[in-house]
Amino acid sequence: MHKRTAALALAVPALWLAAATSPAHAAPGEVQTVCASTLTPAGWVDVSWGTSLSCGSGSAPNVKQIKQLTGLPVGTTVNACASTYPPAGWVQTGSSYYSSSCRYSTVPSFNPNAWTLKRVS
Repeated sequence: MHKRTAALALAVPALWLAAATSPAHAAPGEVQTVCASTLTPAGWVDVSWGTSLSCGSGSAPNVKQIKQLTGLPVGTTVNACASTYPPAGWVQTGSSYYSSSCRYSTVPSFNPNAWTLKRVS
């Protein structure tokens, strides 16, 4: 019984992660959590970084939340991490700034790592 429980405990996060890494059918504005090793798809931006055992061990940020921007209306603004470039039709408004949720490195730094994006076309 203990082996079955252990196997289920390992399988559930793996299934959740597999479901969360399928951004092809996401709605505009949808946020998904993926391992940091997953490339952020076109039309998406990183919105936060963190650490999760479901993506391996260690202290480095190894998981990120990504947000689907494709399909959002013109004039929409989004706060995003500077770890990805703005998608086509989106521009940076104002200066970049520091956000603790956008720390994608273990090296401590208070350098600007986030920006506000606006859909212009």
